Amino acid sequence: MPLELKVPSVGESITEVQIGAWLKRVGDPVRRDESLVEIESDKATAELPSPIDGVLTQVLKQRGEKAQVGETIAYMEEKGAATSSSPAAPAGNAAESASSPASPSNTPTAPAAKAPAATDHNGTAPAKAEPPRAPVAAAKPTAPSTSSTPKPDAPAASQEKQPIAPPAPAAPARRLTPGGDAGSRKMHPSTRPARAGGEIKVDTPAIAEADEEVVPMSLLRQRIAERLVEAQQTQALLTTFNEIDMSAVMALRSENRDLFQETYGAKLGFMSFFVKATVQALKHVPVVNAEIRGTDVVYRNHYDIGIAVGGGKGLVVPVLRHAERLSFAEIEKAIAEFGQRAQKNQLKVEELQGGTFTISNGGVYGSLLSTPIVNPPQSGILGLHAIQERPVARSGQVVIRPMMYVALTYDHRVVDGRDAVTFLKTVKECVEEPARMLLEL
Repeated sequence: MPLELKVPSVGESITEVQIGAWLKRVGDPVRRDESLVEIESDKATAELPSPIDGVLTQVLKQRGEKAQVGETIAYMEEKGAATSSSPAAPAGNAAESASSPASPSNTPTAPAAKAPAATDHNGTAPAKAEPPRAPVAAAKPTAPSTSSTPKPDAPAASQEKQPIAPPAPAAPARRLTPGGDAGSRKMHPSTRPARAGGEIKVDTPAIAEADEEVVPMSLLRQRIAERLVEAQQTQALLTTFNEIDMSAVMALRSENRDLFQETYGAKLGFMSFFVKATVQALKHVPVVNAEIRGTDVVYRNHYDIGIAVGGGKGLVVPVLRHAERLSFAEIEKAIAEFGQRAQKNQLKVEELQGGTFTISNGGVYGSLLSTPIVNPPQSGILGLHAIQERPVARSGQVVIRPMMYVALTYDHRVVDGRDAVTFLKTVKECVEEPARMLLEL
C-alpha cells in the first residue's frame, strides 16, 4: 500500500515550507533514514529522511513549490511491495513515448513516399500533389498556368495574372525608411515599421530572454527581507562609530596562534576577542542588551550573541548561547562550526532564534564602513569592518597602525546616544587592552 510522505513540523510558528531539491528520483530505491528532499523554511533548510526501506513512486510537489506542514508531497512503496508492481510512469513521459517517432505503430507511412514524384515537362516537381490532369503539351500556349509555381519559360503577361506572394519584410522597410536612399540606412528587424490596419506601426526592440533570469525568492530570503523592512519601519535606528587600534590583539594572536591551535584544535581569530569585549560592554551598559515589549523595557541578564554568517541560501545569524560562560576556544570552535554548517544549509531552526545582541563582520568581505540593521526585537548590532593600516597620532607623533572602524546601530527608543557611545568606548578599550577582558574590568 502506498505510504504518504508528509511535511513534518520544522519549527515553532512555521506553517509553510518550500520544496527544495529532490535528492532521489521516481523509481530510485531508498534506504531508511536516507535523505529524500530538502525542505526550506523561512529560518533554515532541513533534509527530510525516508521513513522506510522502499522506492519513491510519485512526487506531488516539485522544487520551488510551497507546501503546508502535514501536506503530502510524495508517495513511497515498501521494498517488498515495490518489486511486485512497478511505479506508474509520469504523464509527461507517457505523452513523450506516445508521440515519439521511434514507435512504429504510431508512425503512419505515406503512400506517396513509395512512388516517384511526378514532374512536368521541364523536369520540375510540383510543390504538392495535384489531381490528374491533361498533359502539359495539350494545353494552349496562351492560357494562363494554373500551377502555383510559374514556369520559367512563361511570358511576363501570364506571370502578372498569377497570385502575388506577400512581399518580403525588407521591401516595405526600404520604402518607408525616412530620409535619403532606402539602401543607405539599415534598421534592426525588430524596429522596422509594419503596416497593420492601414496604419504604420513601429515595434520597439524586444528584450532577449537570455538578458533576464527570473528566480523565485526562497522563503529564507523572503523572511530576511520582511525582517529588514520591519526593523526600518518599527524602530528608531541610529548608528554611531568609533575606531580601534588592532595592534595589541594582532600581536597577542600572532604570538599564541600555533600554541592555541595545538592545544584546542581551533584557530585563534579576532571574533572571539570581540565576543568577549561585547559581553563586557553589555554588562557595563545593560540597556543595549534589552528589548521593548509593548510599553515595557525587558532587561536580559544572559548574553546570547548572534553571529552573522553567510550561508548557502543567504545571511543567517546562529546564536552563541550564554556567551559569558564560553572560553576563547569554545567561541572559536562554535563560530567555525556555524560557518561550515551554514554553507551546507544544515543549521537548525532553534540555533537561529532567541539572540539578545548581534555581531556582523563585514570586514571579511572587505567592507570599510557600513551601518548594519538591527535584528528585531533586539536593540543593537555591532558592525566590524576591514583592518587597514592608517596614520594615527600617538604621543605627539604620527605612526602607522592597523585600524578598524566599528559601528553600533541601536534602537533610539530605548538606547540613548550616551549609552551607545559608552558601549563602543568599552569595546574599544577591551580590544586595545586585551588584559581587561581576562580581568573583566
